[in-house]
Amino acid sequence: MALPHELNFTLPLQNPVLIFALILFIILFAPLILNKFKIPHLIGLIIAGAIIGPNGLNLMPRDSSIILFGTVGLLYIMFLAGLEIDLAVFKKNSKKSLVFGLYTFAIPMILGLLSGVYILGFSMMTSVLLASMFASHTLIAYPLLSKMGVTKNRAVTVAVGGTIITDTMALLVLAVVAGMATGEINNEFWIRLCVSVTVFSAVVVFLFPVIGRWFFKRFDDSISQYIFVLGLVFLGAFLAQAAGIEAIIGAFLAGLSLNRLIPQTSPLMNRIEFVGNALFIPFFLIGVGMLIDYRAFVKSWDTLQVAFVMTVVATVAKFLAAWVTQKTFSFTVDERRLIFGLSNAQAAATLAAVLVGYNIVLGYAADGSPIRLLNESVLNGTLLMILVTCTMASFVAQKGAQNIALAEELSQVETDEDPNSEKVLISVSNIETVDELVNLGITVKSKRKKRGVYALTVLDSHVQDPNADRQAKKILEKSVVAASATDTVLQPLLRYDSSVVNGISNVVMEHKITDLILGLHAAQGLTPSFLNQLLEGLLSRCNVTTLIYRSKQPLSTIKRHLVVLPAHAEREIGFPSCLMRIWNMARNTGGKIVFYSTEETLNVVRDLHAQHPIDAEFHEFDDWHDFLILSRDIRLDDNLMVMLSRKDKPSYHPQMAKVPTYLNKYFKANNFILIYPMQVATAGRGSLDLRKLTIDPIKENLERFDEIGKNVMGLFRKK
Repeated sequence: MALPHELNFTLPLQNPVLIFALILFIILFAPLILNKFKIPHLIGLIIAGAIIGPNGLNLMPRDSSIILFGTVGLLYIMFLAGLEIDLAVFKKNSKKSLVFGLYTFAIPMILGLLSGVYILGFSMMTSVLLASMFASHTLIAYPLLSKMGVTKNRAVTVAVGGTIITDTMALLVLAVVAGMATGEINNEFWIRLCVSVTVFSAVVVFLFPVIGRWFFKRFDDSISQYIFVLGLVFLGAFLAQAAGIEAIIGAFLAGLSLNRLIPQTSPLMNRIEFVGNALFIPFFLIGVGMLIDYRAFVKSWDTLQVAFVMTVVATVAKFLAAWVTQKTFSFTVDERRLIFGLSNAQAAATLAAVLVGYNIVLGYAADGSPIRLLNESVLNGTLLMILVTCTMASFVAQKGAQNIALAEELSQVETDEDPNSEKVLISVSNIETVDELVNLGITVKSKRKKRGVYALTVLDSHVQDPNADRQAKKILEKSVVAASATDTVLQPLLRYDSSVVNGISNVVMEHKITDLILGLHAAQGLTPSFLNQLLEGLLSRCNVTTLIYRSKQPLSTIKRHLVVLPAHAEREIGFPSCLMRIWNMARNTGGKIVFYSTEETLNVVRDLHAQHPIDAEFHEFDDWHDFLILSRDIRLDDNLMVMLSRKDKPSYHPQMAKVPTYLNKYFKANNFILIYPMQVATAGRGSLDLRKLTIDPIKENLERFDEIGKNVMGLFRKK
């Protein structure tokens, strides 16, 4: 035990407990103080690092612990960028990402090379390395955009994709220049680089998802899952280093590989974001600030001159790349701000390049001093460039994100008081199925609000059973915990009624529920009598979109969702709401949607898909007598979704009565969801001309949907 007189308070501090406590308080208070001056919290942490670092007050050294946590933070930023990206939007904008990547690499390379040779008077090799520093950038502003909820914007997707392209090319230039300076460039170098990069990419892209799916199927412990994911991130980063490229590329690819396995609405995603934003990323920003040495800028005019030229050229080049991208793809001014804000910040790759160049000694001067590829003026100028570009990038990105977020808020059709707000009711009666039912409820709900989810347990009012009461409360408590892990506020409801049907139907009416989720145990079969009772009892009294769910494996491990839509499904009143649930499922889980239906119905879905792309396939299926043909297409990791209807409704088919038998016999190893659409417009939700609806497709009669059609389909509109 350390005695009071043994504690060492000399500077820099050496006590690890005191150092860690000081950093935590900086992470807590620096953003709060600077927010009063409208300074982004990212800049607050960098400035705080400069003040407490060895070149400031010297409160603590930039030792191995700071470097370790900072490295974790940098890899975390790149990992989150790959994890949060919308793969469907990413695929759609892949060509735009490629174009932006070439713009943001070529323009800084050209301007950097010219300024290095003709303004700063550097050699060609030094100028090329300097230009590669301008071409690379770090997604410093990404956590800020993630916090403001605009990472799904197409401009962010394009910028993130372009980052990987330009950083990879810039780091390859670094490797080549370093090899040329040390005489290591030969045929063996190129062969080794190509083979190692190919092997690394194949392992991360193809093997990581297989390992991840296997692990998530067998281990549901939240801590184990988080450690496993973090382990894969660092393994991917190490493999990238072993392949001869930077670790940040490996972290980003690891995020892309695990993207489909970690839904945006899952508890695991919430934990990943929380730990990174609370600890690792702030450590990285503080560590960057510790590198800044203000004294270097007053020691010599050369340092100031080099720093000024570097900062101006890097900023102008990145702005030109963002501006040209905006004009090429007709982006808005705010989207250009997002692209510029994400691509202007120089940090990780820039530091790597300048340190490599500084450590390469080309020879010695007459006085014995080393002649470096990049001299001390460039090293110190790089630190000033990092501070200025990070500051500018944060302000610009924040401005663009605020405008886009405000526009999204103004365009939302859903409010807490709106009678058409999404309200999901989950009927829970078995503690073993609670987690998956809650996950499904959160997944199919549009990610606009963290409220509007209810969990209900109904007890027989005629039976006084203390054990049943306690068990019901445990089930509801578990529901609340499962939802809170995703930052969703779930309202538990314990109801005493004469029957389960009465209890559910009364709650649906009292709380204006729009979606009802019922669960089946994994070992429980689905019988025709159950569906008949459901139709005659609950569905006849609850006019809401109803989902019946049986889970055989976690929703996050599902690769594809096979969606069977009956003929004339588009003529059902509740069809838009059903489609919205399917779209939310695709966006929140990343799984591919495979539609089976008639050509007429598929054309309606294709029209929606053209405007709001997801990863989807379309197959014609028009014979419900041949329903078992689907058993040939379904795989172990697939989820079967079947839209059913009721007699005398537009999409009803007599063969639907055999669906329970088919599911029990031929699809017993798979998850399945049966969807019953809302059938009748209710008070407060608008009215429909049913005669018109049963004749004309939805896409031709959207204006007839009155309030419900506008509000439901409005949720599909791009934010």
